[in-house]
Amino acid sequence: MNHYIIDGNNLIGRIPSLQKIHKKDKHTSREQLVNILNRYFAGKKLKLTLHLDGHPNFPLSVSKGKIEYSMNQPSDNLIRNEIEYSKNPRLIILITSDRSLMNFAKVCSCTVISSDEFYKSILKSSDNNDEESRIRQLGNEKGEFLKLFQERKK
Repeated sequence: MNHYIIDGNNLIGRIPSLQKIHKKDKHTSREQLVNILNRYFAGKKLKLTLHLDGHPNFPLSVSKGKIEYSMNQPSDNLIRNEIEYSKNPRLIILITSDRSLMNFAKVCSCTVISSDEFYKSILKSSDNNDEESRIRQLGNEKGEFLKLFQERKK
């Protein structure tokens, strides 16, 4: 099973709407990131660790794994430790744009996806979901139109 390790603050910094919120309210930006990740990973079989800098203010949870707070150290250290002590680092997919973390993960045989690329895949996924819901909506409307026109023919 693939294990996604996400550098949360790095990802927040790559999502314009969350970056703007993060400057004013860190908790809200983290909460919205968790919502985005829960929607994106829904229905997928995987393990997830979201790493965030600092201390937890209010409880947050991801549906596919856990959130790790770095407390008084950089979250990069915790990410490195998680990769280093992993039983099978080849199953790890690291999401970050931090060059030193990316290089470390590559040396450990992890797959690395930049935060920018991951955000693009989130956007693409949400566009597909929007498109699917529009198609379903049109299908429902088609049934309504058929009923209306069949009633008029009678």
